[in-house]
Amino acid sequence: MAKHKITDLVTVLRSKNAGPYELTFDFIFKDFSTYEQVKKSKAINKELIASLYNIELDQVISVIHFDPAKAVKATIVRPTSSGALGERDVYGAQQHAPLLQIELDL
Repeated sequence: MAKHKITDLVTVLRSKNAGPYELTFDFIFKDFSTYEQVKKSKAINKELIASLYNIELDQVISVIHFDPAKAVKATIVRPTSSGALGERDVYGAQQHAPLLQIELDL
């Protein structure tokens, strides 16, 4: 097994609103082979997302594999609701930075 940076494995890595109280993260892989390896490894999971965002495990709502799109979608509770006083990213489009540090053994 070798370590691979997530940015070498995906074509899309993004964050966005999933409503005013949730953020979702999309990992869309370059090819089905890589996606299947990642899915089989179970490396992208609730524990990983919770640790990257320094949140409790129960704040990670879901981690879902979507085979037709060779994608993984993770959803968390927003730390501050969209548009609330002091909230700095109404659309949730700038919250994916912690995901950039992911390295996977494949």
